[in-house]
Amino acid sequence: MTRIPRPSTEAILAALPELAPYAREAVVLHPERGEPGHGDSSIGGPLLWPADEPWPCCSLPDVESPEGGSATAMVPVAQVFRRDVPGPWWPSDADLLQILWCPNEHWDPPAPQADISPVIEMRWRRAADVTRPLTTPPSPSRYEEDGYLPQACAITTEYVTDFPFREVLPPELRPRLAELVHETGDGSDVITRLAGWKLGGWPTWHLTYPSVSSCGECAADMTLLFTVASDNETGVVVGRFGDLRIFTCPVDHRHGFQADLH
Repeated sequence: MTRIPRPSTEAILAALPELAPYAREAVVLHPERGEPGHGDSSIGGPLLWPADEPWPCCSLPDVESPEGGSATAMVPVAQVFRRDVPGPWWPSDADLLQILWCPNEHWDPPAPQADISPVIEMRWRRAADVTRPLTTPPSPSRYEEDGYLPQACAITTEYVTDFPFREVLPPELRPRLAELVHETGDGSDVITRLAGWKLGGWPTWHLTYPSVSSCGECAADMTLLFTVASDNETGVVVGRFGDLRIFTCPVDHRHGFQADLH
């Protein structure tokens, strides 16, 4: 069966103009195996990391080693430069986003981490401040899951307008959105469930009812910053070939993030 492409944003809003207030900018990051450098945006590639800044390590017990063990170095998950992926998610004092995680699964890590998933570390920084990059980051001393060791990939970007899953909308709009989804898809939702590695936009909800978390420091509603997707190109597998989502405070990026697995 030939897949029916997603309608244009203009066509979606022409059919259901009430969706306009819920539109969010997003960028789908399409990975392709390569050899990115530390000055490139990438998934699983080297990071532009200051040589004098300690590399993040994780000392939490692993599923296979509940008694704990020595701390292990985290591994790069994604690096995104503002010049490559501009958008509303950037704070004014940063032009580089870096995400790392522990290459081990943790069943019950402390908040704000997601259960049964790797523990995440995130950095916002100014690329120009890194005058002496780290050339040889430490390798993990132990790992249990190959799916938590991303393959180095370059990325190409696809800018999209993202819309929320219908259960997020007011009740009177839900049947009309459901009808539009039925008319435009090939049996799947191509309007509100944009899959893949993604910066910004709305989270997809396949398994649970949509929920909103509050910032632990100012109580603002958290918004989706980054989606880590399971896929064959990067070799990443989280959950049951699902997504790991990182939510941040829209008021101040220095407030703590929250993560979930879906």
